[in-house]
Amino acid sequence: MMLIKLQKYLMVLILFGFFGCESNKNIIALWPDDKIPNHIETNIEEVHEQTNILRIKNVQKPTIEVFLPDESIATGKALLIFPGGSYGLLAYDWEGTDIAKFLNKHGIAGIVVKYRLPSDKTQTKKHKVPLIDAQRAMRLVRSRADDWRINKNQIGVIGFSAGGHLASTLGTQYNKKVYNPMDSVDNLSAKPDFMALIYPVITMGEKTHKGSKKNLLGENPSEALVKKYSSHLHVNENTPATFLVHAIDDKAVPRENSEFFHTMLSVKGEGKSILHLYEKGGHGFSLGEKDVHLRVWTDRLLEWLESLE
Repeated sequence: MMLIKLQKYLMVLILFGFFGCESNKNIIALWPDDKIPNHIETNIEEVHEQTNILRIKNVQKPTIEVFLPDESIATGKALLIFPGGSYGLLAYDWEGTDIAKFLNKHGIAGIVVKYRLPSDKTQTKKHKVPLIDAQRAMRLVRSRADDWRINKNQIGVIGFSAGGHLASTLGTQYNKKVYNPMDSVDNLSAKPDFMALIYPVITMGEKTHKGSKKNLLGENPSEALVKKYSSHLHVNENTPATFLVHAIDDKAVPRENSEFFHTMLSVKGEGKSILHLYEKGGHGFSLGEKDVHLRVWTDRLLEWLESLE
């Protein structure tokens, strides 16, 4: 009897270890532990707070979490997902893994980027850090595209709120050198092939989200820094085609943010932009599944992605 119990106990341990290992296989570090750019070594640790939303703070070791669709429906497209949170936290499931799972249902790979949040305590030149991680994430995904059956020329980004700011920053500053190359991955392009910006922070000027601006740029940033991180000011003919969604009644991030970017793409970006405005929805609605009008934005996204082919 004791032998049978021991065998069962060992089997539980083996199964637990097996499935635990499998779940971690899809999480990949962006950088070697001792070569994270702009990192200051401290005792500060990453914090996970689980309520109705998983909120992650104090990210020290950025990662990508890879969600791949079933091979039978895979389209070859992929989206790097940047959760929002005012550059002070990441709404990691609500605007991250939930989005990846939705994309998988439609044959699209979803890669959630757990990027570092700006911090004077753990980083040098903190305003550069999110873009550093975003560039590396795009290059890393391109380097693994064949392994994941992803088309290297069909890798886009989707970002929510402050994550939308980061996505738009990557889309307009993908060729800016913000860190020193460390391996062959950094020889690859960091340019997204397309962008989806969902209630994004775009400007760091008058219509900005003050919390995101303060967390990224500090209390009293220079005018030069404000312009550098106002993404609509960097739009040109090479900016990727962009899909934008915003609610008119958004009190946190005014709809003008999306309108600024859409207008500049219409003028300077050869019209490569589509903007969907919804009368109601507020801020932070993610997939909008509980709103009969708002939830259709994901249908429009899928249609738009298909039109890019």
